[in-house]
Parts: sequence; C-alpha cells; structure tokens
Amino acid sequence: MNLVLLASNAIPVFAIPAAVILIIVVFVYSITKRYKRCPSDRILVVYGKTGGGSAKCIHGGGAFIWPIIQDYEYLDLTPISMEVMLTNALSKQNIRVNVPSRFTIGISTEPTVMQNAAERLLGLSGDATRDLAQEIIFGQLRMVVASMDIEEINTDRDKFLTHITHNVEVELQKVGLKLINVNITDIHDESGYIEALGKEAAAKAINDARISVSQKNRDGSIGEAQAFQDQRIQVAAANAMAVEGENTAKIAVANSDAARRSREAEAERIANASEKVQLAKALEESYAAEREAEEGRALRKQAEQHADIVVPAQIQKLKIEIDAEAEAEQIRRIAKGEADSILFKKQAEAQGMYEILTKQAEGLDRIVKAAGNNSKDAVLLLIADKLPELVKMQAEAIKNIKIDKVTVWDGGSNGGDGKSATAGFLSGLYKSVPPLQDMFDMAGMQLPEYLKGKDVEDAKAEDVTEGGK
Repeated sequence: MNLVLLASNAIPVFAIPAAVILIIVVFVYSITKRYKRCPSDRILVVYGKTGGGSAKCIHGGGAFIWPIIQDYEYLDLTPISMEVMLTNALSKQNIRVNVPSRFTIGISTEPTVMQNAAERLLGLSGDATRDLAQEIIFGQLRMVVASMDIEEINTDRDKFLTHITHNVEVELQKVGLKLINVNITDIHDESGYIEALGKEAAAKAINDARISVSQKNRDGSIGEAQAFQDQRIQVAAANAMAVEGENTAKIAVANSDAARRSREAEAERIANASEKVQLAKALEESYAAEREAEEGRALRKQAEQHADIVVPAQIQKLKIEIDAEAEAEQIRRIAKGEADSILFKKQAEAQGMYEILTKQAEGLDRIVKAAGNNSKDAVLLLIADKLPELVKMQAEAIKNIKIDKVTVWDGGSNGGDGKSATAGFLSGLYKSVPPLQDMFDMAGMQLPEYLKGKDVEDAKAEDVTEGGK
C-alpha cells in the first residue's frame, strides 16, 4: 500500500528538465535586460557600488548593471546654444561696454570632465544646466573685459576671443561642460568711445591718403623738372631747333604747371570740403543729441506737472462727485423712507376708519333689524339709548354758570301768572336751556310725541279752560 502511494505522489521525470530550462531562460533574460548599451549621443552613468569613485561614466559600448547595488542614468550630449547679453561691463579703463554674444556648450566626453558632469549635472534639466553655464559665462566675460583696454577689445578680436575661450572653458570643465563655439556679434559702449575710435581710424586713413597723393605729386613735379632740364640741354645742342624746341617745351611746361596747380587746388578743395563735412556731421549729431535730451527733459517736466496738478485736481473732482452722489442718494433714501412712513400711517388710519365705520354700519344694521326693519323705530331705540345723556347735557348747561351774587327785588306780590318774582327768575333761567324739540328740529329730526313737552300756549289754554269750569 505504501509503495503505491509513493508512486502516485512522485514528480514525473520529464517535469524536472522543463523547470530547469525555464529557470535558465528567466536568468538569461534577466541578465540581458540588465546589460545597458550607451548610444553615441549620450553618456551612461552607473552609480551605486561601482568599485571606485562615486560613479562610472561610459561613452560608447555598454555595461552590466547589477541589481539592487547599482543603478544607471544617461547624460545628454546634445549641444546647448545660448545668447549671452553682457551689459555695463567695466573695462580696464573703467568704461562700461556692452558685449552681446552667443555661446554653444555641451557635456564633455573627456574622462575627468565626464566624472565632473556625473557628479554635478546628473538629474538636472536642460534649463537648469543652461542657467548654470550662463552664470559661469557672465562672470568670466566680465573678468576678461576688465583685464583689457577698449582699444585691444575693439582692434584685436582674436586676442579677446582667446581670453574668453580660455577662461570660460576652464570654469565650465569644473562642472563637466566644454565650450564648443563663441560668436561675438558686436561690441559697443554707452559713452561712444568705440565709435570715436572708428572715426579716428577713418580720419587717419583719409590723412594718409592725402599725404600719399601729395608725395606722388611731388615726385611727379621732380621728374617733370628733370625732364625739362634734359630737354633744355638737348635743345641747346640742337642749335637751329633749339628756339623752336624751347618754345614748344615752355608751352608744354606751362600747360603742365597749370594742370598740376589745378589738380593740387582740386585735391586741397576736396580735402577741405571733406573736413568741413565731417565737422558739420559731428556738430549735427551733437545738436541732435542735445535736442533729444531737451525734448526728453521737457516731456519729463510736463509729466511731473501733470502728476502734481492735473491728477490731484481730477482726484478731488471725482471725490466731490462721489460725495455729492452719496449725499443725494442719502437724501433720496430719507425722503423715500419718510414717504413710505406717511403712506403706511395714512393707510393705517384709513384702515382704522374703515373698520370703525364698518362696525358702526354693522351695528346700525343690527339695530334696524332689531326694530323690525323700521328705520323710525330704530331711531327711537338710538334716542332712547342716548336720552340720559341728553338730559344730563341740559342739566349741565346751567350747572357750571358762576353767579357770585344775584339780587332779586321781590315785593311779595305775585305776577299775573300768580308766581313771585323769584320764581319767575328761576323759570326764565331754566328756559334759556334749549329744549329737546328745538335740538331735534335743528338736526332735521322729529321728536316722538311721548317725549314732547306741552307748549306754553297750550298750557295756558288748558289753565283758562279749567278756570272757567
């Protein structure tokens, strides 16, 4: 039983070689992937545990990168072209010079310089490398300009470029770079010294040409005189032909002298005219520069006056306008608030009056309905409700009359109506109070019969009737 189990659990014999082959294939593939080849336009930098130095630089060929203990990166050898605009650099004569130029640099492939590049440029971007090189070039350019005269910089460009190349390349190699090309586009200064040197050289060349012309004229005159002398000797020896030859020679000499003097005068005139033209041009340029300076000064003065007078006035004007608009807006808002308040108050009063009249109308309507829809009976109900107040008003009419002293002369005899003088006074005083009937008449209303009092004449008639009986 045990033998059977061992046989069933055993690994097939053909499976072992397949696993070994797979392992070998994976190992070989890993080895080939870790071998890095270096292109011709790059530098392979192997860092980590390299066996010597901080890094190993390889240009061309390749290297095996051990896993875990080593890693790699590439340095790009593509040239970098940059424009260097050096301005206000002091020369040996303390004259400020502008030197616009263009430099082309790149990472060097020399072993020692490559090591510097691996240590200082690995991982930097192209812009960072450009900025670093530009700072180095600026500093060395200023040093070269400070060590030379303006005349040397202007006339001996080869010497100037040699100094720049030597100084810049030495400093660039410290960071792993090399100088490929230098191109100085132009050299000029703000004071115009270099331009003046050019003018001086041009004037010197013109003067040299004038001297050469004068010397040639002199040599021509001397040769001409010698020829005349020989001619005279030959004419004297010719006897018969001497006079004729001499006269002819004199005529020729005279013409030659006239032509010479004419040419000399023309050359002198041209020289004087050229000098005057150059002087006039110099004066013209000087006057133009002074005019531009005066115009610039006038514009600056105008701008200062504008800033001192016009701008504050405009600001003050704008402030007044803003304050006026703010005050007007405040007045408008206050007036609107007061108008809204008055409107709200009047609306409230109208609403209150409306409520009062509505309630009064509802009350009157109920009174009329209570009187059986008879308006007269409704009026009687209202009068009956107000009767105590009416009576009280009549009583109050004479209640507050202030009578300090009343003297009534009563002889003891009765009047025609059988009343004494005192009783007649009091009766007349009470009659001065308006009766209810008169009050209702004035109001356009009719007092009910049961509230009417007896008329005086009716009372008298009744008294007469009763007396006759």
